[in-house]
Amino acid sequence: MLQAVAVPVLGNVCHVFMHGLNCVQIYGAEKLHQVLENRMENKPLITVSNHVAAMDDPLVIAALLPPSVILDAQNLRWTLCATDRCFLNSVTSAFFKHVKVLPVSRGDGIYQKGMDMAISKLNRGGWVHIFPEGSRSRDGGKTMGSIKRGIGRLILDADNLPIVIPFVHTGMQDIMPVGAKLPRIGKTVTVLVGDPIEFDDLLAVGEKDNMPRGKLYDAVSTRIGDRLQKLKAQVDRLAVQEALQSQHYHDHVAERAAGIVQHVDWEALGMDNYMSIGEDHASPPRQEASSEQPLVEKQMEENSQDRYFQLGFSRESGIVSRIRGYMGSTELMLFSARCLVANSRVKENFENIQEIAPLKAWNNFWMPLYESQVITLFDGCYCFLIRCFVTSTI
Repeated sequence: MLQAVAVPVLGNVCHVFMHGLNCVQIYGAEKLHQVLENRMENKPLITVSNHVAAMDDPLVIAALLPPSVILDAQNLRWTLCATDRCFLNSVTSAFFKHVKVLPVSRGDGIYQKGMDMAISKLNRGGWVHIFPEGSRSRDGGKTMGSIKRGIGRLILDADNLPIVIPFVHTGMQDIMPVGAKLPRIGKTVTVLVGDPIEFDDLLAVGEKDNMPRGKLYDAVSTRIGDRLQKLKAQVDRLAVQEALQSQHYHDHVAERAAGIVQHVDWEALGMDNYMSIGEDHASPPRQEASSEQPLVEKQMEENSQDRYFQLGFSRESGIVSRIRGYMGSTELMLFSARCLVANSRVKENFENIQEIAPLKAWNNFWMPLYESQVITLFDGCYCFLIRCFVTSTI
């Protein structure tokens, strides 16, 4: 009962943390989802991945799974953890036991009790996740360590040959750096799920050549290591591409923002004091730069101009600050643009109404007052939104 409650609660908290407070890009998640949904009842599953941070499991595992799958505690993964890390006392031992963690002792080899327990879970058709490196990366995830032969024993000594799904991730070193006690937020993690790894050919060669069990373990471990290394190179390239695309997106938003700012008649909106260098932030007159003026001084003057321009937006109310907290610069830009269009349409509609002869007398009396009130309302709305957008962008 405790396990049925603890596992879904912890899993969903980790899922929300990864997808809500961080950015997770997953490639190939459907490969794992299909196996979880379609595998036979007694068909075991092993997932293998690189080990970067102390909380790779459960954070990355939870990020890979939809919340509906996380609610099924019985079919979620078992994993292994060193006794000197997760089972230090009765409290931590009870906690990790109820979140499906099996104890293993460092240095006791592959024929220890914890490995036997993992194999028994596989024999019941369970799912076991393992870090085949045996420990975390020593360089923050830049490279992978050697694959231990323990994964070979899990695969070959199970009653039924398990399905083996590899995945590799990068970015967890930013969420949980070495020495950190709590995970950080606002980071980006990239996960790449690979195709299932096949071992039928190795088993056939082993039976034909009567290969010793230890060599078969090593052959299986080597194949897994090769696949993880290839996925590691791919996920690193994907992470670089995502960073470049993100930078390009922010540059594009800045260009669009600058275009809107330049095409708005700020004086007509009554906001020229925010967009110009006013008396409160007047900059001293600048002499014409000579050809002999050092480049550094020119750059300092340009930066000074930018500083005075930015100061014009420093006076924002609590409402503006709250709007910026809920809306990004792109959303504010789009709202501002729509308000500009709506305002122009309102003015066109008033002009069209005034041209209708039967309504001319009524228009002459009521329309000036009504038009001024409605257009003032629209002006105020999009002035406010434009100001919010500009302050957010700058």
